[in-house]
Amino acid sequence: MSEESSTLADIPGLVRIENAGKEELTAHCMELTHAVYPHHQVYGQYCTLHEYVDCPPEAAYDYLRQGHHLEEWTCSLRDFAPTGTPGLWVGHDRLEDDTRIYCKVLANPEAMTVDYHCSWDQGEKLWMIYLMRVVPARLVLDKPGSVITWTNCRHPYYDDNPHPDLAPRPDRPWVGDYWDLFYAGHTVEMHNLKAILEHRHRGGLPVSVTPARAEAQ
Repeated sequence: MSEESSTLADIPGLVRIENAGKEELTAHCMELTHAVYPHHQVYGQYCTLHEYVDCPPEAAYDYLRQGHHLEEWTCSLRDFAPTGTPGLWVGHDRLEDDTRIYCKVLANPEAMTVDYHCSWDQGEKLWMIYLMRVVPARLVLDKPGSVITWTNCRHPYYDDNPHPDLAPRPDRPWVGDYWDLFYAGHTVEMHNLKAILEHRHRGGLPVSVTPARAEAQ
């Protein structure tokens, strides 16, 4: 037995071809495959979706990395403006009246990842993290375009507002109250993103646009 196998053998709960065998491994996978899944089992802790977009990956990434485009493809994020902190913007989440949302964009051009770090009401701790990645469709689907993935993790603050004193009014619903609708809501927004990118790319239009505030200046 190799040193690596000996070390792995000491870890309880591993299921590998070495200790389960082909038939047992296949049977175990069949047990984990169901025709119907409870909502909480699929979307309880993580919300992940993905979409094929007929737009070059470089253009799709460039669009996503520019945070002002959130005002185009999201359902409710509007009126972003810079704060006094470099890279931090504040806008309104019209999902609820008088609700401010803070956002910072962290992007990696080599991996084509775009992470939106956000929070309602305050910009000190950006705990609502939206993780997005653009994958060249040629690599994974053997056709032009992009595959875009989007994941949210259920941070504990979704269940317990850490700063209720900062809410615009005591009866304002909390963002975590909408968690069960995240998959549906994000699906609508992903379809918006797809429609915008494909419309502009297929029409020979610039995919990215100048921020509205810059145009007004």
